[in-house]
Formats: sequence, C-alpha cells, structure tokens
Amino acid sequence: MTQDDVNTPHDQPGSTGEELREHEVRTALLDLLAEVGTVTATEAASRLGYSSGLCSFHLRQLARHGYIEEAPHSGGRARPWRMRQRTPAAGKSTAEQFGDLARGLEDESWQRWLTQRDEAPSEWRHGEAFSAVAYLTPDEMSRVADAIRRALAPYQDREQRPLARPDGARPVALITRLFPLLPHATGDADQD
Repeated sequence: MTQDDVNTPHDQPGSTGEELREHEVRTALLDLLAEVGTVTATEAASRLGYSSGLCSFHLRQLARHGYIEEAPHSGGRARPWRMRQRTPAAGKSTAEQFGDLARGLEDESWQRWLTQRDEAPSEWRHGEAFSAVAYLTPDEMSRVADAIRRALAPYQDREQRPLARPDGARPVALITRLFPLLPHATGDADQD
C-alpha cells in the first residue's frame, strides 16, 4: 500500500473527499514554496510524500489561478515553480501576501463546503462554525491563541503520519483568526 492509498478517502461518494484532499495538497505546496522558494513537482513529492503527478497537477492549478508561477530555469524537463512575484506597489510583504492567499483558500474551501455539504456522508453533514467577541489585552489574546494551539497539538502529527489516523478520520479545516476590532471610520459614533 502506498502513501497515496492511505491518504485517499476511498469511501466518500462523489468529489467531496477529493476536494478536501485538494485543499490539503495545495496548502502543503504553498507552505513548501514559502519555505524553500522554488520547487519542482518531483522535489515537492519527495518532501511532502505525495506522488509527483499529483504535485505537478496541483502546481499547475495554483499557477492557473495566479498563486504561483514558473521560476526561471535553464531548460530541460525540470519545471521549477515559485510564489508569484508581486509588484512592489502592492505594498505588502511576502508574509502578508501569503497570509492573504491562505485566507482566500480557506474562504474558498468554506464556500465549497456550504454549497456541497449535502453530498457528504450523513455523519459529516454538519459543520462547527462559531465566533465570539471578547475584550482582551494583547497578552490575553496571545494566551488564547496558545491555548488553541495546545488543544490542537494532539492531532497535528496525523497529517504527516497517515497510519496514526483513526478509522473514519477526514481532513477538517481548523481556522482561527484572532484580531482586534478597529474603531469605525471617523464620523461614525464611537461604538465599543
């Protein structure tokens, strides 16, 4: 059995499992590109544990949607990719641009879930979405973030160790955004 066999959700009808995996693969590729700068499909496959064909397909998809681009190379069959070069006028650092991209992928996955959840197996048709506003100091906000990270820590190794996943486990997007709410624009009443 290959790692692709272990990672592929065989018992999910339709494309729901494939779409969850697409998000997982694309996110892993973007993380890798952010870390190493340029990568070929073969290098990505070696580092991430996916097949080179799967990595090649998703690298091309990310390029098609404008997230990455081919890196300059000296020819040959190797096709290196890199994060898409932004113009300096964009005014954002690479980290900020990567954050925007990650949030866009998260939002895209959420919208796909909302429109296609009726196709998921019945036990997976509910989502857990919630939000809250709390009055915190910067230190308290950091402590809340640390508590969330600690709560998720027991599950983190399952991405890299497919055999550690219990039967029935599926990739689940876990998204937390902690940020201070800024005052309304000048002219609006001050609302706390």
